[in-house]
Order: sequence, then structure tokens, then C-alpha cells
Amino acid sequence: MTLVTKFLGASAALALSAGAALADPAIIFDLGGKFDKSFNEAAFGGATRWAEETGGSFAEFEITSDAQREQAIRRFAEDGNNPIVMAGFSWATPLAAVAPEYPDLKFSIIDMVVDAPNVQSVVFNEHEGSYLVGMLAAMASEDGTVGFIGGMDIPLIRKFACGYAQGALAVNPDATVIANMTGTTPAAWNDPVKGSELTLAQISQGADVIYAAAGGTGVGVLQTAADQGVYSIGVDSNQNYMHPGSVLTSMMKRVDNAVYDAFKAGADLEAGFNVMGLSNGGVGYALDENNADLITDEMKAAVDAASAQIASGELVVHDYMSDETCPVLDF
Repeated sequence: MTLVTKFLGASAALALSAGAALADPAIIFDLGGKFDKSFNEAAFGGATRWAEETGGSFAEFEITSDAQREQAIRRFAEDGNNPIVMAGFSWATPLAAVAPEYPDLKFSIIDMVVDAPNVQSVVFNEHEGSYLVGMLAAMASEDGTVGFIGGMDIPLIRKFACGYAQGALAVNPDATVIANMTGTTPAAWNDPVKGSELTLAQISQGADVIYAAAGGTGVGVLQTAADQGVYSIGVDSNQNYMHPGSVLTSMMKRVDNAVYDAFKAGADLEAGFNVMGLSNGGVGYALDENNADLITDEMKAAVDAASAQIASGELVVHDYMSDETCPVLDF
């Protein structure tokens, strides 16, 4: 059972449902909502898994504008929720302002680093998982042209794109990788119509496998790819089920595990820097009954071998965030 929060009145003050236990953990979702079928939904899945396994309850809130961020954190902190988890990099500035005021509470932020003694910063090696699905894209492509559609044009999403291009070119050095971003504002995360338009544009340029790392916008990418008879690749959550036989795979970013682990730790959550990658199950690719017929034994063997090499450090995938350059892709 979850404890849902909502905005009340013209002042948009946060109010918690009656009876909240002060030690209940809380999660605040990013723009796009908890049912975006991608990043936020993965976070919600981790919280729900914790509640189902423990019988506990948690507080939650879905913001609808950036202006609500600091108020949301502060109200949960005032009510004693512990820990408080924030899904998304945009929480960094308000969290940095609020966390020092509540030294006895623990906070966890996903996808950004906040340097504070009571904050856990969880980041992912998205470039590693994207490398694997890039390999699969190149192996599945019939004409050697694959596409990438990102959400908001930020370094984090370029990190996905760069890893994807590296994987595709490792399989086929002559491959063409087309990359487009949906926009430069947070609205880019929830624009399936624009995602559809970009998909059609990439298909017109010859792309027959398209990777979407765009939050809710990706729903339009996957739908249009299915309608047009080309493959798509999902992201964050396992999106294979959305269009069985059309979604080649999904790059799994285990945001659910990050939330689950934070809730499980509770008030004992360890602050500091936590990196989740191939070596500790933080990223990977999805293989299930919905795409089993699309991934051959040869494809799986090649990708699993690369995964093991990356996990061991034998194969290093360039991280765009390290110097904001990509050796194989121009933005």
C-alpha cells in the first residue's frame, strides 16, 4: 500500500494522507509521471517491490512543474519521511538546498551527484548498457543504418547515444548512426508526437533499428517503429512487451534496484557516491518471451562476451560525461 500525496488549494501546499508513519520512506518522481513506462515507472517498480516484500508503506508524489521541487522535498522532510528518494538529475539544486537543514534524515538522488553527508548519489554507467544494445542494433540492421532518439539534449542523454554508437560501430565499422534529440527543455521527456516525427524522419534516412532514450517521448518512437515495420529499442524499464516482435530489446537501467535498496536501508542508508554498471547489475539488456525470436544465439553470445569484458575492465566504453566528447558521433 502506498501513501499518496497531493497538492491542495491555490497555494499548492503538499499534504500527506493521515496516519503516515514518520519512518516511512518517500519517493518523488520527475516530470512525466510515475507511469511513463520508462524511468519513473522503473523507480515506482522498485518502491512497490519493497512495499510488497516488507508489508511497509511509502509516501510518493508526482510533480507537474519544476517550481514544486524544493517544496516537495521540504514537506516530506518536515513530516519525517526517511529516506527520501528523488528520481532524476533535476532534483540536484533543490536537494542541495534542503538536505543540510535536515541532518538527521537521509536522501537519495538518482542520476546526479549532491555532495552532502546525508545524501546518497546514485549514477549509472548508461554508456555500457547502450554499447550492448548498439551491438544488437547493428547485428539486426539489414542496411547498416541505425538511429538514436534522445529526450532533452543534455550530457546524460548524449552519454547514452555515444555508447550506442560505439557498440554499433564495433560490430559494423561501416554502420551509419543517426542521432536526434527531441528538445532542449523538460517538455522533451513527454512528447510522443515529436518522437513519432523524428522516427519517421530517421526511417526516411534508412534507419531500420531505432533506440529511444527519451522518457515518455519514447512511447511515440516505439509505436511508430512498430507501425512502420522497423525495430525499436526501449530504455530504462523493460519495454519489450509494448510491441512484441518489434522491440528488439530494451536497455535496462536498474533504477528499480536503486530505489529498492534505498528503501530497504531505511534510516541506515549509506551516504556517498554509488555507481551502478555492468559489473554490479546496474545496467544490461532485456531478453524475454517478447523478443526471444529476434535475438539469435550468435547475437546473444557476442553481446554477453562484450558484457563480460566491460564488467572486467578489459573493454572500456568511452563515457561522454568524462569530457563531453564522443569519438564516434557528432552532435
